[in-house]
Amino acid sequence: MPHPQRTRRDFVVVGASAGGVAALRGLFSALPADPPFALAAVLHRSPYVGSELPEVLGLRTPHRVSEPVNGQLIEGGHIYIAPRDRHLRVGRRMFLLDRGPREHHTRPAIDPLFRSAAVEYGSRVIGVLLTGGGDDGTAGLTAIGHAGGISIVQDPEEASHRWMPLSALRKDHVALVLPLAEIAPTLLTLAAGEALPQPTAW
Repeated sequence: MPHPQRTRRDFVVVGASAGGVAALRGLFSALPADPPFALAAVLHRSPYVGSELPEVLGLRTPHRVSEPVNGQLIEGGHIYIAPRDRHLRVGRRMFLLDRGPREHHTRPAIDPLFRSAAVEYGSRVIGVLLTGGGDDGTAGLTAIGHAGGISIVQDPEEASHRWMPLSALRKDHVALVLPLAEIAPTLLTLAAGEALPQPTAW
């Protein structure tokens, strides 16, 4: 009897806002040095103040976190963070940066990355929404689900700011609700083509 075909999931998109630095560092530190996917993240950040955010996010992790430039090819095993004052999107296996209108009062916003990943990667993308306020990321997770991808939100009960995960749960059929500590191993399981774990009742 033939085995069911496994879905290759090789692109992960992550969104975070308030409390996101600690959450992203926790997620990144739990991933192996050479994860079997590319990961792109958006963290709401000030457009006016420069920072060493990639270095901060890479502390005590085996990863070099970098800000991509416009037209840069997406490479597996790498972690990317959206630059300040630029929306980060993907298309034709490369990153696209722009200063388009703010969404949810911010640039970068999470939804542009999530929506473009749904179009470009379809069932191969996993979307992860972490701690934060507001509803950025909700529409993007919905687009990922409609494209056949998988949506994950951090458990609002443990998130330092619960409103962004709650928005997604109230407005979308999220596939998984997980504590932060379980997200990295779940990403590795899904990237290997394993079946979706039993959805968490929430």
